[in-house]
Amino acid sequence: MGSSVERTDEHVREYLTYRGFTSTLKHLDSEIKADKEKGFRVDKIIDQLLQFIHSFDLCALKEYWLYLDRRLFCRLEDVYRSTVNKLRTSLYRYYVINTIQKGNLEKTQEFFQKQALELQTQTEWRDWFILPFIPAPEQNPAFSPYFSRQWSDTFLVSLHNFLSVLFQCMHILQLRRHGHRPVLLSFDAEVQKMTSLTEENEQLRQLLFAQQTESRDHRDGEEMVHHKLPAYVQNMDRLGDTELDLVSIQRAVSTTATPSRNFFSTFLPQGRRTPGKTPQVPTGSSPSQAAMGRKDPATNQTVKLKDAGQTKEVKPVSCQAPTGEPPSSQSQQPSNQQAHPRHKRIQEHEKERKELFSKAPTQGPEKKGETGEAELPTENSGEVPDSSSSNSRSSGGGAERGLSVEQPFIKLSQEEYGEHHSSIMHCRVDCSGRRVASLDVDGVIKVWSFNPIMQTKATIMSKSPLLSLEWATKPDRLLLLGSGVGTVRLYDTDSKKNLYEMNIDETHPRILSLACSPSGSSFVCSAAALSRSASAESASRLPIPVSGRLLLWDTKTVKQQLQFSLEPEPVAINCTAFNHNGNLLVTGAADGVIRLFDMQQYESAMSWRAHDGEVYSVEFSYDENTVFSIGEDGKFIQWNIHRCGVKQSEQVLPQDATGPFVLSGYSGYKQVQVPRGRLFAFDSEGHHVLTCSSSGGLIYRLTNGDPGLESVLSLGGHKAPVVTVDWCSAVDCGTCLTASMDGKIKLSTLLAQKS
Repeated sequence: MGSSVERTDEHVREYLTYRGFTSTLKHLDSEIKADKEKGFRVDKIIDQLLQFIHSFDLCALKEYWLYLDRRLFCRLEDVYRSTVNKLRTSLYRYYVINTIQKGNLEKTQEFFQKQALELQTQTEWRDWFILPFIPAPEQNPAFSPYFSRQWSDTFLVSLHNFLSVLFQCMHILQLRRHGHRPVLLSFDAEVQKMTSLTEENEQLRQLLFAQQTESRDHRDGEEMVHHKLPAYVQNMDRLGDTELDLVSIQRAVSTTATPSRNFFSTFLPQGRRTPGKTPQVPTGSSPSQAAMGRKDPATNQTVKLKDAGQTKEVKPVSCQAPTGEPPSSQSQQPSNQQAHPRHKRIQEHEKERKELFSKAPTQGPEKKGETGEAELPTENSGEVPDSSSSNSRSSGGGAERGLSVEQPFIKLSQEEYGEHHSSIMHCRVDCSGRRVASLDVDGVIKVWSFNPIMQTKATIMSKSPLLSLEWATKPDRLLLLGSGVGTVRLYDTDSKKNLYEMNIDETHPRILSLACSPSGSSFVCSAAALSRSASAESASRLPIPVSGRLLLWDTKTVKQQLQFSLEPEPVAINCTAFNHNGNLLVTGAADGVIRLFDMQQYESAMSWRAHDGEVYSVEFSYDENTVFSIGEDGKFIQWNIHRCGVKQSEQVLPQDATGPFVLSGYSGYKQVQVPRGRLFAFDSEGHHVLTCSSSGGLIYRLTNGDPGLESVLSLGGHKAPVVTVDWCSAVDCGTCLTASMDGKIKLSTLLAQKS
């Protein structure tokens, strides 16, 4: 009850501040300070009672207890009246014992003088009137138990439990004027209900997925091995020779017109057909054998029926004949075809075949998603599938190949956080995976949580422009904010206030990057001089790198420890990252050089030119034997840190994954944003990487130096280019964050399929 009241008070304060009701807010704060109920917090009420006891304020103690009696206790049932009287008696005895222990006998005598009329008629107080006149009451057998620590602790715990249970049942006591609990105070109950519903929904979703997988596997095993023949196949002897000839003609035309088309290509639209490996068909003869003209007498009839069913699935015979069919086959369809009873029987058999093959789940999960888009090709495809070209394709072709490969992730849900009203610069999850901090180009920072519900925890408005942010590691409630005026702020997200503001460097006012060490004792700060360009931060950078400094600050003393040496010349550092124990620091600079620093010696261990242009983003790999980087040249490169400047792999990414990012609008409007946040993030095992794209995040499988990245999942969901990403992994479920230029942040929950 107390926590919900306190949270509701915060919401009311936030609303009054938003509406500008400052006078009402002042009255609210003053009344909250004078609130005798202390926001229904039991610990505050007991602290107030103890304060009156230790200050020997008997009148205030009596008045406060009478207020609690009128406000709370009098509404209880009569059966609880004896409990209230016992607690009041123990409270007064606690006061008397405290006066004797503190040696203030005047207050002891004052108590019995003022309370004589009230207490002399009560039998439990009859022996207590001699207490002031006993030389050593703590040794008296009748009073010694009350001087023990055990009695005082038992009394305070009993009073605490009684008040706690009372506040939990306040909705039954009908304390409010209207006889019911305010709607705002039901916040905790709604959160608990939402949490339980979310957990139940997640369990049901997992159960449904498991049942669907089991059912699909069971159905595939039965239908691919033990086909149940339909009625028209069992009664095939009823078909006449003309019908079988018609099926044979269509079979011959299908195999001669498309000799190089694999089985899956017949189900794809013309624009979606790409070269790829020919998948194997689990039942009957393979289509490649049919295309090469191979004939198996034992399975000839089955192959004919199967291919005829595929033809009918795409387009019925009663419509226009397929392209490339000889005139002889068209001449076998008279104008009065529907009126002929034999042709009616043919149409009925064709309909049954169509229904049969449309339900056959023999193509795999990717093919199922494509059947709804199938259409009949209008021209023959004479190209031979080139598997080598498919394997060598980089990011673009990976999404269309591998139809039979099992997806490593399943997208369970995708939620949207839309509290920002301008393009996002940074979006980071804290170390615990409970909170997210996002920064937009207007300098507005939102701290929000997504479990169990998406909720904004804090909003930070800055007068000066903000360029960077980073979560502290220990404690993880602290947030580092780098500005454009040479300052770094340490913000407490729990208390919602600034703890420190550090002046970094006046000559290098732009704080481009922040990185906190895993121990939490220090952080690295990249400061750069003002750009020589007159345009804003979103404009294209100059080809000549600006000056910069890389500094190490102590988070406890809030003082600068040292300045790193940047050779051959001081240059702006765009990105920084620590390894898991903080012994190594990798940086990417505006001159295209990656520098690796030894944090035990505080010196550069190695450096090499990595990109033609600036380095936008850099991260350690999962095993920390390599470093990945993305640069202005659009390349995604893996570097061996044991051999300086040696590439292990190099991939060329599209511009929408590396930047600069462009958002076009009406009347020639164009917004350009240079990358500032993280451009790629790894999963928990380092096997997959999440990158930006024009419509959402893209997940690739790292191929260990093989040419080309293999795209495994497109998250989608965005209408504007994604400019920064982050990936928080926990057990099998991971959370991917993708932030775009329209201020929208998509939170995608993934389920990893373990092989």
